[in-house]
Amino acid sequence: MSSPMTLDDAVRAMLLLLPRLVGRTKRLPLPEQLRALDLAPRHLSLLAYLQFDGPQTVSQLAERLEVAPTTVSLMVADLSRAGVLVRTEDEADRRRRIVGIAPEHADMIDASLATSARAWTRALEGVSAEQRRTVVEVLRTFEEALGPEAG
Repeated sequence: MSSPMTLDDAVRAMLLLLPRLVGRTKRLPLPEQLRALDLAPRHLSLLAYLQFDGPQTVSQLAERLEVAPTTVSLMVADLSRAGVLVRTEDEADRRRRIVGIAPEHADMIDASLATSARAWTRALEGVSAEQRRTVVEVLRTFEEALGPEAG
């Protein structure tokens, strides 16, 4: 049985671990078409939501990404111009647009997200639902503690 980890030990471990995680994530290969777009991390988060949860409205995406709808609209416009996303009319409300991944790019997006998804699945599958919630909450709190200037 390992000895308890003090707060200082945990902080030290995270200060060493997080830069390595970020570095490895940045080195994950993106398909050439996505690399050419010079996407920000928030674009990749938007693509992940669309890939895993299917087409959504700009408002739904803004809520999930925790950004303003205008920010999502700009990201959607960028990715739509590049042909990566498509906007279709909402059958229930023709004034709204539904955003989705262009069918010809779905496999490429899925492949580019697969490595991270597999790694997170491996990391989280062996812990309880409550421990998973704690991991997510700790990472969110860390992000908030860095402040808006860091992001």
